[in-house]
Amino acid sequence: MPNTQDLELAATAYKVVRDLCQVKKGESLLITIDSAGFWPLAEETAKAGEALGAKVMVAWHSTPPGYGRAGDPYLPDALHAAIPNTDVWIEYNYQWLLYGKAWEEALTDPKRVRYLFLGGLSIDQIIRTVGKVDLELQEEFQNLLVEMTAKAKEMRITTLSGTDVSFENVPGRPVTNEGWAKVPGPHFLVGQIGWAPREESIHGTIVFDGSFSGGGEADLGVLHHPITLHVKNGKWYEISGDEEATFLRGWFDRLNDPRMCNAAHVCYGFNPGARLSGLCTEDERVGGSTEWGFGYQGPFFKGNAGPAATHVDGICLNSSVWLDGVQITKEGKILHPKLADLAHRMGKQ
Repeated sequence: MPNTQDLELAATAYKVVRDLCQVKKGESLLITIDSAGFWPLAEETAKAGEALGAKVMVAWHSTPPGYGRAGDPYLPDALHAAIPNTDVWIEYNYQWLLYGKAWEEALTDPKRVRYLFLGGLSIDQIIRTVGKVDLELQEEFQNLLVEMTAKAKEMRITTLSGTDVSFENVPGRPVTNEGWAKVPGPHFLVGQIGWAPREESIHGTIVFDGSFSGGGEADLGVLHHPITLHVKNGKWYEISGDEEATFLRGWFDRLNDPRMCNAAHVCYGFNPGARLSGLCTEDERVGGSTEWGFGYQGPFFKGNAGPAATHVDGICLNSSVWLDGVQITKEGKILHPKLADLAHRMGKQ
């Protein structure tokens, strides 16, 4: 019997290519997927690209042991060559190529490649987080929140699990509005807004109580116990908690890269279909969550942290957020009237 989600997947793939990437007739479309990824996503996306008149290539390859730079030595040379030489690149890899050498070559000086990261998503996940999302309302919601965040000078984030961190924003630094790969450069699954605060201003306690992702052995998934990072001047100096925290301290020690202590970015999660699953791509977008990345800082953030051995992400659930002293969310619930109205219309709360 056919998969009961065949029609939904086909419609979702078409939205990815037509609406999110705006692929045009005659453009080159590269779809990358490793052996651990979900092949039907690549296949349906290729069909959608072909229907829109694109020149389609699917690069299916063996799964490297880690993502980003950690996986670079295990990738085919031909893949490194193809990535910077396409108009649109959609990534479905389970072990991400994000932050690797080919990614940097294609996107550090973004003049051509429109890149959309959908790493590791299953059929059900992409249908929930793209296919069933009202993209027009979602874009209106995100545009408003991006505008509010870009204007804020000082911010504070807390959670019931113990997060209490404050920082300053840098005027002019980009606030990424994730989901739409309309222009050259890096873009990510819809429902996330991210930026790099003034690194030296980040002080306090960050408690990951959702999930943690670090590629390979550091992909801890949904956490059984919270992991607490104590942060000063934009660097963590102590990690406390139970088994996961003990493992993480040892893993950082083995990396032997002090730049992995650097806070790289902070993000909001606001995708109406996202659920905590253990996959960072989805978890970062769980409604009302905030997410912190440490280590490698993508150049598109225009920050001062720079490169590192790899990149890790942790999720803080049910966050309370203040912009210049005005509270916009309380324990994950949206308080701001205009944002709350849009969220209600999208079924977020």
